[in-house]
Amino acid sequence: MENGSSRNVLKPMDSEQLREYGHRMVDFIADYYKTIENFPVLSQVQPGYLHNLLPDSAPDHPETLEQVLDDVKAKILPGVTHWQSPSFFAYYPSNSSVAGFLGEMLSAGLGIVGFSWITSPAATELEMIVLDWLAKLLNLPEQFLSKGNGGGVIQGSASEALLVVLIAARDKFLRRFGKNSVEKLVVYSSDQTHSSLQKACQISGIHPENCRVLKTFSSTNYALPPELLQETISRDLEAGLIPFFLCANVGTTSSTAVDPLAALGKIAKRNEMWFHIDAAYAGSACICPEYRQYIDGVESADSFNMNAHKWFLTNFDCSLLWVKDKYALTEALSTNPEYLKNKASQANLVVDYKDWQIPLGRRFRSLKLWMVLRLYGSETLKSYIRNHIKLAKDFERLVSQDPNFEIVTPRIFSLVCFRIVPSKNDEKKCNNQNRNLLDAVNSSGKLFITHTALSGKIVLRCAIGAPLTEEKHVKEAWKVIQEEASYLLRKEKT
Repeated sequence: MENGSSRNVLKPMDSEQLREYGHRMVDFIADYYKTIENFPVLSQVQPGYLHNLLPDSAPDHPETLEQVLDDVKAKILPGVTHWQSPSFFAYYPSNSSVAGFLGEMLSAGLGIVGFSWITSPAATELEMIVLDWLAKLLNLPEQFLSKGNGGGVIQGSASEALLVVLIAARDKFLRRFGKNSVEKLVVYSSDQTHSSLQKACQISGIHPENCRVLKTFSSTNYALPPELLQETISRDLEAGLIPFFLCANVGTTSSTAVDPLAALGKIAKRNEMWFHIDAAYAGSACICPEYRQYIDGVESADSFNMNAHKWFLTNFDCSLLWVKDKYALTEALSTNPEYLKNKASQANLVVDYKDWQIPLGRRFRSLKLWMVLRLYGSETLKSYIRNHIKLAKDFERLVSQDPNFEIVTPRIFSLVCFRIVPSKNDEKKCNNQNRNLLDAVNSSGKLFITHTALSGKIVLRCAIGAPLTEEKHVKEAWKVIQEEASYLLRKEKT
């Protein structure tokens, strides 16, 4: 028995096996990118497909890497929606890149869990440095830099970032008004704000009836009207409630609406509220001087968030959050059990990022962002973003030239919102036509787009931002959309 068990001892970090398998895996992934255009962009499998292809239990004995990769090709890839395809125009992009991939590989290889400074000093300090680098590229106020009371931190998602600052704001106000005043705390946002705010309110104990979702209108391109915000706050104050948190948007999910930050910031300051800016998608574009205007007013914010994993060539997950008052975070989120105590932390000489986030554990994510910034450089990254915006302008022009279609909201960044025009002002029929067109286009496998609803209208979204997308892919996408639309409209007439 002893001899048998010793033969089965596993050496999971065998460096020579890693070298061999690693080369094969890199080749596999490189081949995937080389042939990615051959796959249907949107997976066409049916629910439960994989249960019919894989065994009911794990293997008792080792299998070869070849067997596993063969199954990836035959069974996994058919069920993959190819986010990195040049014909992926859905949701918002989730960028991958060679630099991001290499950073992810290095992070995985080092295998550190950097929750406090002592667990890997480089992980903490590099994160502080690269967040300062990017804050300077965005021309954020100095209060967001790590040299003062503020600083940046990498979260897993914009949803996590929002939850963290909402909890920090909540606790700040509860310390001021008393812990029993939570039922009076009121949150404000537009009806275009991401659903993660609703979830954050649910998690943090904000009463649902105290979440003010303010209506936006096509006349202001779905931006939050400051006068409506002020009216609502005034009513809440008269009712004895406590306005405490305002979330503004730079690039909403539905249509890339940009809220008037300066005006909203004045209202937040006047009412001593926490002001958070969600620029998850569009924040990346603001490293370009010509787009920096869209975050004018950020100087009045308490926190600012953008996702480097959306449009900044940094593999998921890498959501960047800056705060002016790091102590608001640490007071709300710190824990100090005996088993985590150390001299550096106890002496307040270091940052422990465990106290800036929900979980304890955290990966060395700053390596990805550091490698992206170094291997590409800021000027290349600006050109990358500008190219996608140019392609979006091209697509917008193609849509505008077709009498069967209309642009629904003005394009700001690289999202185009459009639809088949209604016939005889029949909006219900028009909505069904656009739903049918969406299904037809996505069922083709040639591209993937998504939809939204604006003022009751079903609107198609073409979000250009995949790393491999070129002009030819945009033209081909429009050709498919036109062909499917023509077929549907002819079919309805017969």
